[in-house]
Formats: sequence, structure tokens, C-alpha cells
Amino acid sequence: MVRSACRPPAGLPGLQERFSRLVETTGVGEDTGTSRTWHLLDTAPILQELGIEPVGTVLAVHGNPTWSYLWRSLVSESISAAESGASAWRVIAVDQLEMGFSERTEVRRTLEQRILDLGALTDELELSGDVVSLGHDWGGVVALGWAVRHPELLTAVASLNTAVDQPSELPIPAALRLARFGPVLRASTSTSPAFLATTLALANPPLTAQVKAAYSAPYLDRASRLGIEQFVADIPVDESTKSHAALQGVSAGVAALDVPALLLWGPRDPIFTDLYLGDLMRRLPHAEVHRFEGAGHLIAEDTPYATHLLAWLDDVAAGTARRRGQHVPAPSPDDTSAPMWAALDEHRDDPSIAALEMGRGADGAPLRVSWRQLARRVEEIAAGLSAVGVRRGDRVSLLVRPGVTLTAIVYACLRIGAVVVVADAGLGVKGLSRAVRGAWPDVIIGQVPGLTAAKALGWPGMRISATSIPASARAALGVAHSLAEVAELGRGAALPAPPGPEDLAAVLFTSGSTGPAKGVVYTHRQLQAVRDTLRDAYGVTAESGLVTGFAPFALLGPALGTRSVTPDMDVTSPRTLTATAVADAVVAADARIVFLSPAAILNVVATRDELDAAQREALGSVDTFLSTGAPIGARLLDDACALMPNAEAHTPYGMTECLLVTDIDRDGISAAALAADHGVCVGTPIGRNVVRISALDETGAATGAPSDEAGVLGEVIISAPHLKERYDRLAMTDRAAVRDLPGGGAESASQGTPDQAPSDQEDPDHDDLGRWHRTGDVGHLDAEGRLWIEGRLPHVFVTVDGPLAPVGTEQDLETLPWVRRAAVVGVGPAGTAQAVAVLETREHSRGVRVAEAELADALRASTTQPLAAALIVPELPTDIRHNSKIDRTALASWAERALSGERVSAP
Repeated sequence: MVRSACRPPAGLPGLQERFSRLVETTGVGEDTGTSRTWHLLDTAPILQELGIEPVGTVLAVHGNPTWSYLWRSLVSESISAAESGASAWRVIAVDQLEMGFSERTEVRRTLEQRILDLGALTDELELSGDVVSLGHDWGGVVALGWAVRHPELLTAVASLNTAVDQPSELPIPAALRLARFGPVLRASTSTSPAFLATTLALANPPLTAQVKAAYSAPYLDRASRLGIEQFVADIPVDESTKSHAALQGVSAGVAALDVPALLLWGPRDPIFTDLYLGDLMRRLPHAEVHRFEGAGHLIAEDTPYATHLLAWLDDVAAGTARRRGQHVPAPSPDDTSAPMWAALDEHRDDPSIAALEMGRGADGAPLRVSWRQLARRVEEIAAGLSAVGVRRGDRVSLLVRPGVTLTAIVYACLRIGAVVVVADAGLGVKGLSRAVRGAWPDVIIGQVPGLTAAKALGWPGMRISATSIPASARAALGVAHSLAEVAELGRGAALPAPPGPEDLAAVLFTSGSTGPAKGVVYTHRQLQAVRDTLRDAYGVTAESGLVTGFAPFALLGPALGTRSVTPDMDVTSPRTLTATAVADAVVAADARIVFLSPAAILNVVATRDELDAAQREALGSVDTFLSTGAPIGARLLDDACALMPNAEAHTPYGMTECLLVTDIDRDGISAAALAADHGVCVGTPIGRNVVRISALDETGAATGAPSDEAGVLGEVIISAPHLKERYDRLAMTDRAAVRDLPGGGAESASQGTPDQAPSDQEDPDHDDLGRWHRTGDVGHLDAEGRLWIEGRLPHVFVTVDGPLAPVGTEQDLETLPWVRRAAVVGVGPAGTAQAVAVLETREHSRGVRVAEAELADALRASTTQPLAAALIVPELPTDIRHNSKIDRTALASWAERALSGERVSAP
């Protein structure tokens, strides 16, 4: 049935009528000899009214069963951006023929026809270069098909949840498979609005009734829904489908595109899983990628994608967006840093001990592995992994508990250039699953619990069992090889060429203490710099010996050329470490250096009475003690020093993104205690590291130019040789981390910004300073160049006196002998927020209560910051990995509910 094009009805939420227009085109392909009328949204007339010349055009193509309404936020926000002085882009959001409010015809439109149709429209609109194609769902294929065929116009491509290939070994998604089934096809797509309703139900959070009605407005009867039916029927699932050849042409063409590319992705999509994202990334290796956790198929409804897209378009307009090949840095000609496995090569015939694993030997004795054994095992596993098809750049997710086996696997992967993906079980099942699926590994090497989770939760990747398991279990878990079989394959086999310093080496996941855990990407050069910084800062030698109760450093012993041991503990739960376990590890490794996290130290100190005389003597032999992972209070550090009285105590400050930033020793902490500064003093930068502060404005945002001025509260900004390469598949998080920093965007990359320490950038001792990072931590520098940490940026709240960071006030409260730990949060509107204290007491509280008058008075007397209220809880909620980082944002919401009279349980 033929039906004319028309404009949408007035009053659809979020859609401005002024953008709507009809355009008539000359028919092409199956439509030759006719004319067709399109409905589209077009910002060109409004830009002309404003007197703004666009820098280019965004050609936005919806999928099935949506229409141009999908792009309404981009249309509106692009005009606002242009009015504010950002790059001005004309946005054309089309309704494909048979869809939305465009013409209904009697032609069954295949993929080839739709690409031709779009070309006819752009010809009619006389577009002339600097076009960015943008598509969603099957509209993404159409948009990319147009892009491949119009290279003379194309300046960039962007996609939201789409696919350009259907792997032959993978069935199409179940929902589409059912919808394409003969009698079901018509009943679900055109006879009824079931397919449309099902698609709209995928939104997260759910769409309002008004928005659902707007999406349904062009599809109110069977005739208007025939295009939906045709789209589903045309899905090119195999060679027998009419559109298969056209899809193959698009997928091949996409792989040849060298223009900037952006892939925005909702990982909760039941249609286009991360498998399709991986395919697009292989075809467009230079693409910027961002996965919006929590978003799904209707990503344009689930997340404010338009803001991020427009920021990327600013870079496209400025010519600074990535093109193919531009993101690979040139090797440094004076690079002399040895690869991570260099010490293994050097000690390949050394019979002395390289690594120990407590409690794994005969009769519970430590398992001791020599350098010779470890080097041989690493080579065997490396060659074996290569034999089973693991290649340079492949991702290998490691679900193996820390110990000698994990150490051997890590160094084997590094040796052949495989990228190790490390996300520990401390993230919890949900967090770990999110991390593994987000990294989308090619291989999973795990013990039975990890392999069971991988099977149950549908994680991708070839499975390798780290231990030998029965054939029935192997089959049930989908295990292709055991690690022993892999090593046997590699025994005596040649190793492939080693990776280079700029090749990717690892994806290390953050603790998830301030939101979903993020994958942090390191190159080999950057991992080597971590090792070198650690060695040089703390004088690690072959004779040092390391006890590593802090997971990120547990694998560095072989790289440092010294023996290492992880004490008997659950490294995913630091508070399980005891004083006797530390002492036994020191004895076993004859260790002189001990690495612990603050949560581990807390329990080590709490269990000190269990030490016998020999164990106390062993701890007295420790030369260097480091508390890493989070700031530690002076009182707790003193207690730890009492256990290791001859050790030089250090508390380096760092994060997954840059493991070592600053350092302070016990004497430095004593000196800092005399200062009037608020916060935790974490010392001065290590080696060639640089620290700056971006001052907070009156709203609590870090907007100040990076500065080393003393006493300024702001976000901590760092630069270091071992700073991470980027976040994994989080391009917009990367953009936020380098906002307004040198090299961080179109403007700053070309011009820099004022007061950004040009003398440091020109200093030959700081020639790595093209790479900076906003840490999200808040603090200040003092007159001596020491850094003081006062909290996290999201935890800052604005009172009538201005922004307040919580740590200083918390420290005041923790001086009271009955307070074990304190958190200070803001309750109330920004600008008039009130400080509320939430406390753990040394005498355990069985429930939640408001502090009694006497206690409240003591709290208020201990600090200069006015407190509106004080709540006592059994335990403050902390992150899983460190057991020390408090989520003050969630705690603030809880406190507000508690103070409003709502019945609440412990936070």
C-alpha cells in the first residue's frame, strides 16, 4: 500500500517541530523512474537563522523499528552546542523509506536498496564533504554502507550498537531468530505491534508512556508497520539471504576506512552482544570505543550519548580525532629498559629460589620454585599458548589465585605478547562478570571456580584449565586444554618473536570502589617503568626478597630479579592477613621488604598477640615496609612499625592507573603531623613524576588550570613515565581524565592552557610529560611540595562556606579514642549542604543510632567544621578489594534517608 510522507504530530516529547521537513528524491534501484518523499529532521535552517556556518554534517540513520525520533537529543543539543561556541554541525536525521513518517511504497527494500536510497537523498540535499555517518541497529549498516560508497564526502563514522557481520558459526540472536520464523514474522512485526513493543521494552530505565507513544506514532496500523516486517525478513543471516552480498561488501569496506571512528556501546544488548563490538574493533582498530555500563540496545535512550558524541565531533572538527595508525606512539630511540622477563632469561640456569607459595608444599611447607624451574615453565607455557593459537594482542583473562602458577602464566603471556586481563574475585560475582565481559577475552585460563563462573555467566574465550580436572568436568565447563597439556605442547618448541615496548601488555581492573571497575591498559614500556620505579625508589636488589600482601605487586618479584612470596591469605580480602602469616612468609623468603595494604595492616596489628618470639624476631629483620593501596593514618602506621621496629616505613600513594605517584616515610609523617594542613600527607613525587592541582570552583568542580601553588584545594593531576596508556573501551572516561590538560583534547593538544608549568614540559628530566591524568582525588600541595589527600572529587560537597572535602574533618573525629573510623558526608542541597558524621566506634554498635548528646558534643568539640548530626553504625561500607575505601556518595544518600525519619538498616 502506498502512503504519502507527512510530518509528525505536534507535541511529541523532546521533538521540536521546527526541525521537521519533507524532501522529495529521484527513485533509484528498484525505484528507478519514480520519486520518493522522505521525512527528516534537519538543523540547517536553524543554523542559518542563527548566522552559524556548520563545519560539516552528521547523517544519522535509525534502525528497526525506530525512526528519526531516536536522534532528537542530538538534534537539540547540537544547536545548543553551536550557540555556545562549540563546533557547529548540521544534523540530518532521516526516516528511512517505509519507516517513520517517510513514504510507504510497494517496494520490498533490501539492504542494497536502502543504501542506494540514502545516496539518492544525500545527492538531493547536495551534501559537499565533511560528513559524519552515524547509525544505530540496522541503520548502522545502512549508514556505514553509505560511508563506504561516498569516500569523497566522508570525514568520520560513528555507530551505536550495530553489526556489519554475522559470524557463520554463531546463530543470530534468539529474539530475531524467533521473529524471522514464517508465521511468527508477520504476526509479531506488522499484524501486531509486538516487535515494536518488545524493542521499546529494552530501554533501561524504562521509557515513559509518552515517549513510547511517540515511538509508536508512525506505526499505528498494519500497513504502516510493513517496513518493520521487511527489515526483519531482510536480515542477512547466511548466503541464502538476498542481502548477504551487500552486507559482505559493507563489512569489507568498513575495514578499509581510515577516517576517525567512534563506537558507543550498550553492553546489556540482547541483540548485538560484545562479540559484534569486537568485530567492529578489529575492522576499525583506531576507533575510539566507549561501553556505557547499564545501557542496552536502546543506548540513545539509556544514556546521554549526545553529549559525548558532540565532544568527539569537536575533535573531528579540529582535526585531532584519531585516524588509522595515529594512535601508535613512536618508539623512543634511547629506550634501554629491559623487558619484563629479562631477569628470567638472566637466571635461566640459576638453582636458587625465585618464588614461594605458602602452605602448598609437602606437609604444609612452602612450595619453593627455583629461577631455573620458573624460567623453563614460563617458556613452555609461552610456546604452548602459541601452539594452541594464542597470538600477540590476544586477551587472556586470568582467573587463577595468586601464586607460582599465576606468576608463570603472566610471564608466559607477556613473553608472546598476549594481553593479560586481571580482574580479581574481590570484585564479587557481578563486578567480576562485568569486568571480564567488558574486556571480552580471547582466552580464559582459570581454576574450577573461575571456569564454572565463566560457563554459567556466558563469558567469552577459549577455556584452559589451570589444573587437571576429570573429562566430565572438562566437557561440562567447555575446557579445550589443561595448562599441563599446553606446557607439554610447548616443551622444546620455538618461541615467537617477543613483543615491542609499545605493544599492549595488560588490562588491570580498578577496585570498583568509586563505580564499576574500569579496565586500565598498560603497554610493555609502562609496565617496565612501574618495575623500574619500584626498584629505584626502594632499593630492591636480588637479595631483598619480597613479601607481597598487596595484589598489584604480587607478580613483580621475577621482573625485579628477586625472590617473592605471597603470605597465607585470601588476597582478594586483605583483612584475612594475620601477623603470623606475615612473619612466616618473611622467614620462608628471608625477605627484607614487606608490601601490605591498609586493610591488611589493620588485621595484622589486631592479631599481633598471636606472634611467638621467633616470629617477632623475624619481623625485626625487615628493612623496608610499605603500605600501599590507600592512605594510612599515623596511629595505625605506628602500630605496624612497632611490629617491624628496624624497618624504614613508607606509604606510597598511587592507583591502578599509576601505581606509584608519591612517597612519604615515617619521619615525614611525623613532620607532617606538626603542620596545620588538612588531609593525609602522602609525600612528594617519586622519581620523575609530577603532581599538579586543578582548583575547585564555587560549585565544587575542578576547573582551575593545573598549578603547583601551595594551599589550593583541587583535583590531583599527575604525570609519570609509568602512567597507564588509557582506559579499556572507555573513550569518554579517557576524555574526562585528560580534560583541559596538555595533550588532552583538540585545544589543549595544539595550544596548551595557561599556567600549566611550561618549565616542567621543557625540562629534559620530565620528557614524558605529554601524558597527564586527572586522578579524581582531591587535595592540595603545601609549601614544601608535599601532597595532601583530602578525599575523592565525587565526595566533595558544597556548604554555605564553599566546597568541603571530607578527610580533614574525618581525621579530627578520629582523634577521639572511642572512634574507630569516621566518614563525613553532605546532606541537603548543593550550596547549603550540611556536614553529617557517620561513625564506627571501637566498642561495636549492634545497630544504627543517632549519637547521644554527650558523644555529639565531643565530636563537635574535636573539629572546626560544624556538624549537623552524627550517626553511629556497626560498620562503614567499604570496597571489596581494599576493605578501606568508603563510598561516601552512597553513604550520603543513606544518611539523608536516615535523618528524614525513614527506617533504615545499616549502610
